[in-house]
Amino acid sequence: MEARRKLAILLLAVGLGFGIGACERKGPAERTGERVDKAVERAGDKVEHAGEKVGGAAERAADKVEEKTDRK
Repeated sequence: MEARRKLAILLLAVGLGFGIGACERKGPAERTGERVDKAVERAGDKVEHAGEKVGGAAERAADKVEEKTDRK
């Protein structure tokens, strides 16, 4: 019985060691996923920046239209 118990503990320890080791290493799919996440985030930032620029231009255009229509 004692030998079986030691073997079970040894197998459990080895299994946990492999499991923990596998979690620390990133595979190609995980690295690719992280790159995609970063690219999507950068694209979102650029779209937001472009939207702010368009919004600012629209406000300036509206101000000019209002100025022109008020001068009558």
